[in-house]
Amino acid sequence: MATKKKTKAVKNTAKTSSKADEFRGKTPDELGTELTKLKKESFNLRFQRANGQLEKTNRVRQVRRTIARIETILTEQRRKAAAAG
Repeated sequence: MATKKKTKAVKNTAKTSSKADEFRGKTPDELGTELTKLKKESFNLRFQRANGQLEKTNRVRQVRRTIARIETILTEQRRKAAAAG
């Protein structure tokens, strides 16, 4: 059974890295736009949760993690630009 757990972990990691790679291919302006959109969605999801209207509770977690991914990639790009310049 231990091998099944390892295989499952590898599959999840592959999906995460492909999302990050997808974001790395975008410009900082595109990432900023995406970040703004996700923060607005996060705000709306928090309101829905407070009012008891939130149906897809896992979406809060997905949005929060995607925001963290984008912020991490923006930081990477800034550091790379500072090192090169």
